Amino acid sequence: MNSELIEALNQLEEEKGIKKDVLIEAIETALIAAYKRNYNSAENVRVSVDEENGQIHVYSQKTVVDDVINDALEISLEDAQKINVLYETGDVLETEVTPKTFGRIAAQTAKQVIVQRIREAERSVVYDRYIEKENEIITGTVNRVERGSVYLDLGRTEGVIKPSEVIPGERYEQGMRIKVYVLEVRRTSKGPQIITSRSHPGLVRRLFELEVPEIAQNSVVIKSVAREAGQRSKIAVYSENANIDPVGACVGPRGQRIQRVVNELGGERIDVIPWSMDSMEFISNALRPAKVVLVQTNEDDREAKVVVPDSQLSLAIGKEGQNARLAAKLTNFKIDIKSQSQMMDTVFSDEGDDISLDDDVTLDTADIDADPVSGDDMFDLPEDLTF
Repeated sequence: MNSELIEALNQLEEEKGIKKDVLIEAIETALIAAYKRNYNSAENVRVSVDEENGQIHVYSQKTVVDDVINDALEISLEDAQKINVLYETGDVLETEVTPKTFGRIAAQTAKQVIVQRIREAERSVVYDRYIEKENEIITGTVNRVERGSVYLDLGRTEGVIKPSEVIPGERYEQGMRIKVYVLEVRRTSKGPQIITSRSHPGLVRRLFELEVPEIAQNSVVIKSVAREAGQRSKIAVYSENANIDPVGACVGPRGQRIQRVVNELGGERIDVIPWSMDSMEFISNALRPAKVVLVQTNEDDREAKVVVPDSQLSLAIGKEGQNARLAAKLTNFKIDIKSQSQMMDTVFSDEGDDISLDDDVTLDTADIDADPVSGDDMFDLPEDLTF
């Protein structure tokens, strides 16, 4: 067993990168516990494994004292000096106590330690590999769906999409390959746990980075993303290069680039919005496809008042308030929307009092109760912007 042990340790160091001295130290620690357990020993012991030939020795350790209180742990100075006159009080006397039957126990213990360390090393490699992929996209294959959670085969480990991170209404079938956003990599007793998402706004951002070379080259920058997974997203893009159209770059020739993102997200509608340093212009852009007549902002309170034509009010708010809600998330402004007629009523009111907006046109990231728009009005968007 001794020569085989050293050969195995050398091989592990070469193939798995687990240092031999670290393994030997772990084996020695485990052998101490095994010795005490199997031989009912209460004494202090030290186990030594020879790194060259694998020989294993067990040494009893006793502290040299003037008055012995515990025979298992202490030896008198008089008895110690019978062994070696150089011993003094406080020294530790070691005596080899290796049992003849200890070889089998040592072999089993060493094997257990090696297997455990191999498993830990492999888990560490997997953890180190995936911790670098946090906030990035990876591709996985659907293994199974249990209680709303989707479990993915990521190659060397398994990932999970929790129920709160799936796209509402999206179906996941065994063997399906999908791209996911890595939210978190956790260390657990069973190995690394990879928490992923299909609904996070970061997935939209990373998909555009994959599909649009100008974004990967930093010629076009994604300034913000607002998303209601499975339904609609808005992204704001900008380029310092006047020769680059950031919206056109994201849409791609004949809409090919954005269409690939849409397909990956199961048909989720995406609006690409030009970002502007001017918050009024940015808010106006964010409310597309509605046309905006006037924007007034309060930068300190991050509030904005917007006036739209009467015919555009429902479009600006969107179905169940979605368009305005996404615009508020995208711009980080609380947005109040009025139609032109509402504004005129305010200006020419006999009482001269301000008319407050109805709840269905006061917009922020909270849900908005608005009458849904019927027909095709909600989808009358410029072809080069929305898919």
